[in-house]
Amino acid sequence: MSELINNSEFRQKKLKELIKSLHDGKTVDEVKGEFEKHFGNVSTTEISQIEQALIKEGLAVEEVQRLCDVHASVFKGSISEIHSKKDHSRIEGHPVHTFLAENEAIEKLIEEEIIPNLDSLLEGFNNNTYLLLRIAFDKLLEIEHHYSRKEYLFFPYLEKHGITAPPKVMWGVDDEIRAELKEVISILNSPDMKIDKLDQKARAVIQRIRDMIFKEDNILLPLMEETFTFYEWIKIDETTSEFGYTLIKPSRSWKVEDKEEEGIEDRPNLVGEVNFDAGSMTPEELNAMLNTLPLDLTFVDKDDKVKYFTQGKERIFVRPKTIIGREVSLCHPPASVGVVEEIINSFKTGEKDHEDFWIKSGNKFIYIRYFAVRNSEGEYLGTLELTQDIKPITELEGEKRLVSK
Repeated sequence: MSELINNSEFRQKKLKELIKSLHDGKTVDEVKGEFEKHFGNVSTTEISQIEQALIKEGLAVEEVQRLCDVHASVFKGSISEIHSKKDHSRIEGHPVHTFLAENEAIEKLIEEEIIPNLDSLLEGFNNNTYLLLRIAFDKLLEIEHHYSRKEYLFFPYLEKHGITAPPKVMWGVDDEIRAELKEVISILNSPDMKIDKLDQKARAVIQRIRDMIFKEDNILLPLMEETFTFYEWIKIDETTSEFGYTLIKPSRSWKVEDKEEEGIEDRPNLVGEVNFDAGSMTPEELNAMLNTLPLDLTFVDKDDKVKYFTQGKERIFVRPKTIIGREVSLCHPPASVGVVEEIINSFKTGEKDHEDFWIKSGNKFIYIRYFAVRNSEGEYLGTLELTQDIKPITELEGEKRLVSK
């Protein structure tokens, strides 16, 4: 039997059977017993492969997501020592170090502020205790920054390496935690707050947060350490501050002063593509994307010449291609030339950065916006005109969420 257990195919097959048995109704304790019987440890890579294999075999992401909390309970204490933290966890300011520090701060908040005040409130209502608990949960809402960085910085790079199942599952659980936290806040804000209901909901979401911390510390971060290149960590670090932090803020940022010395080069230009501050596109993709926008764009260069305009299906104002290279003042009726020139001059002098107008034309409500286009040094490059029929937007009511059908 030992030979089989050492066989990775057998291990993966058996682990999938255990997780599927949970789906089929076995209790956590039953699975724990069987798990301990066959395995002494399990690697991060195997957990990732198992979740991906289950989804590829047809098990819905929602089903794997439903089992996520059970995974944490089953695998807790069984993660192989091979996944002990690497040096990144000890480098202050590194995304791994920061993520771990945030999890420690979240645990501390739960242990020192939420649980004690929740226990005290159960013994008898007290305004001071209630306020302390309310403040603690307000602090816990900062977990949004933690989850957003994970979802928008970590997950894309995992997916580039072909690791797609863990991100889908974790993101789904993150959303459930977000919803449960909002429910707890709603109960706390209710004038007829029920202590028993508050206690039940609060402890449930706290446990889910703790389970997620376990999966982040013992599965997600080691998986990223094994997978990400040094260059990818640099790109993650460069964007980290844009999402904010949870409960703590690094005293310094992690960055490589000399990438060449570290053997890291900037991303090479892709042949035939236009490179932007974030990503690149082929000229065909760029042209098609701009023409797909539900608005008209016109760019006038620093010499006041019309240099470009979009060719969308439904144009607000007719513009023939013959105006390319023409003085912008010659493209407007005499009555409005003075206004256009005044706007452009204010952009050139730095007096203004944008100007807006709106007019009614037939059944359309047209919004016209002018923006000064400047480079990173603030040098004027030209003027962008944006024109859009906003009547359909002004008539919107209620809400339609992304998940609505």
